[in-house]
Amino acid sequence: MPKELNLKLPSADDLFSTQEERDDAKRERVMDIALSEISDFPNHPFKVRLDAEMQEMADSVKQYGVLVPGLVRPKDGGYEMVAGHRRKMASEMADRDSMPCIIRDLTNDEATIIMVDSNLQREKILPSEKAFAYKMKMEAMSRQGKRTDLTSTPVAWKLKGKETAEIIGAVTGDSKDQVRRYIHLTNLIPELLQMVDNSVLGEKLPIAMRPAVELSYLPKKEQIDVLTAIESESCTPSHDQTIRMREKFAEGVLDKKEIISIMKEEKPNQVEQFKMPRERISKFFAPGTPAEKIQDTIIKALEYYRQREHQRERMRDDAR
Repeated sequence: MPKELNLKLPSADDLFSTQEERDDAKRERVMDIALSEISDFPNHPFKVRLDAEMQEMADSVKQYGVLVPGLVRPKDGGYEMVAGHRRKMASEMADRDSMPCIIRDLTNDEATIIMVDSNLQREKILPSEKAFAYKMKMEAMSRQGKRTDLTSTPVAWKLKGKETAEIIGAVTGDSKDQVRRYIHLTNLIPELLQMVDNSVLGEKLPIAMRPAVELSYLPKKEQIDVLTAIESESCTPSHDQTIRMREKFAEGVLDKKEIISIMKEEKPNQVEQFKMPRERISKFFAPGTPAEKIQDTIIKALEYYRQREHQRERMRDDAR
């Protein structure tokens, strides 16, 4: 029986075009693309907020246009945005019909990794955004076999042999353990995850990172019970309290009554707390400055102020 030959025949484009034309077709290029032809990246984890910064961007686009092209990939007869969702929104607000974009052929995983890395460079990132972004990148890199050549960070060549969580954290400076904590936040119900964002936004009923991670290990039913207790008590649990909730769940005795009982306990670290909106002091610190460093700097400034006041009092006393 004759063997079947598997011959790869050239396409019509290959037959009737030159090599130069084929190479040119693959070359990246910048084009003005109609906004109506650009769809958003599926399950995009970064929120496009209509805040004052977005209005400033829209005003700039209206006056000067989009100065930095977005990045899109061909998909379904149109294009899919990979990087540039905020620029697209600003263009729409500026009543523009198109925006300049780089067109690049990308696989789903390549596009996911670039989308995440490009947005992680932003100054303000909510915990929920980071959580889902890290998860998406982790899954994409796992499918790619942990290929470091797909990361857009310039230190990628140094990361060979490291595990995926380390590579992901290298972009933002998070440790591999912190990356895993963020990813586990995606197990929270939306209402509790919003309260984690509240800790950054300065909104009421904030939940800090460490207690939020503990709560993320509870099943959905128990999380809903915790949410009900938070709303009824008008306070959020401390790290120690969430640890106790996990212990009680492991013992099989965590019910609504037990959660309320734990929530009513006094939290030593929350007694006599003084809070100040971050917006009032943000101009004095570089973006991304840790809260602990901000607190230490404010304490040192107050101590210096008190010393100056004491010196002025002594000078006034000596002058009398």
